[in-house]
Amino acid sequence: MDAMRGFLLVFFPNCGNLRQIRAVMRKVSDILTRKGNRVSMVSPDTNVIEALQLMAEQNIGSLVVVSDNQFAGILTERDYSRKVVLKGRNSSDTTVAEIMTTDFPPVTLTDTVEKCMQLMSLHHIRYLPVIVEDELVGIVSMNDVVTETILNQEETISQLQIYIQS
Repeated sequence: MDAMRGFLLVFFPNCGNLRQIRAVMRKVSDILTRKGNRVSMVSPDTNVIEALQLMAEQNIGSLVVVSDNQFAGILTERDYSRKVVLKGRNSSDTTVAEIMTTDFPPVTLTDTVEKCMQLMSLHHIRYLPVIVEDELVGIVSMNDVVTETILNQEETISQLQIYIQS
């Protein structure tokens, strides 16, 4: 917010209170409000082939893995390609637990989209679990973060155009 405020003050020095131009820090809650919090889930003992069939049916690239109603990890197409295909394993004999990724940093509803970008970049991941009071309430993907960033930029541009025209 301070960076945006500085930018606006440089280009609009007579707009000291910036009431007319509003820079919004988008949050994880904004993403889930826009896209919903529905996630597709499997158990750790599901065969990889079954999980892949579910992903194909739903046209998605990942599944949340839940054990005893608790978030256990995420299975992605990347996990499959690197841990099954490249290692010559059999999709019917391999369980989701054997290849899923488990070390995701969680985010909360109040975390910013910027924080999500930083975590994804730092950990080289494309998904983040959204956890509230030890319960999974949704998943944020890299695509969600990019979409939210574009929406925020479009809103800022629109507000700047309105300000310039007034």
